[in-house]
Amino acid sequence: MLKILKSGLFTAVQDIGRYGYLNKGVPVAGFMDGFSAKKTNQLLDNDENAAVLEITMTGPTVMFEEETFITMGGALLSVTLNNKPIENYEVLKVRKGDILSYGKLEKGFRSYLAVKGGFKTPLVLGSRSLFSSITKKNHLADGDTLEYEACAHFEPKISKLKVDSFLDETNLKVSQGPEYENLSDRQLEMLFAKKFSISNENNRMAYQLEEKIEGIQTSMITSATLPGTVQLTPSGKLIVLMKDGQTTGGYPRILQLSDRAISVLAQKKYGDEVEFKLN
Repeated sequence: MLKILKSGLFTAVQDIGRYGYLNKGVPVAGFMDGFSAKKTNQLLDNDENAAVLEITMTGPTVMFEEETFITMGGALLSVTLNNKPIENYEVLKVRKGDILSYGKLEKGFRSYLAVKGGFKTPLVLGSRSLFSSITKKNHLADGDTLEYEACAHFEPKISKLKVDSFLDETNLKVSQGPEYENLSDRQLEMLFAKKFSISNENNRMAYQLEEKIEGIQTSMITSATLPGTVQLTPSGKLIVLMKDGQTTGGYPRILQLSDRAISVLAQKKYGDEVEFKLN
């Protein structure tokens, strides 16, 4: 059992997500930065779908009530295990009563904590990911507990991993969206020639960008959307749907982020800059 002593800003259980329910209006949910989360599971020889903790900006303080093995990845935060600093992408053994504490955010925005075998929270529609419309809550609170299987012995194939970090990347690789052809030459120039900064309107549902381009005034029928869909509003604002984003929308879908680009964007916070690069 893992006990949440202090929950941090927004700490949630996430796995690879819910698939097959978009037509019912259920978002995919799951890891915002799938690249980093899957790396933590790989180090522990977990299934890549194993549930982890996704930690946003300000991390929690947690206590382990059973021995197991852990690893962290994603954003760089100052983290201590029993007051001793530890690093990302390293397999560590923890014992009963050990306390893991997160401190200052150094780079990135979302960190991941994996345990051997994954967290054993309830499955809802095939996923353990928290999403408030279909699970009891969308993030953890002080005093919450999470089950995991105790593990006394484990020999990892690789105990420490040097990961090519994309925390400094600003390029978002995109493909053309269904309404891309509706863009004028001027709109295309504005879209690919400038950098966009992350607005304070950013969360697991969507990221809005501060700078605008010329909008599209023509109306369209509400159509299907996916995580990574870039919508252009009539006012010229760009909205990038993320893992908890709506499943349909009425704004033109001009671009679609690659899976890696979604991970890159998930590590950006207010004021960070990005730019679109067409595949």
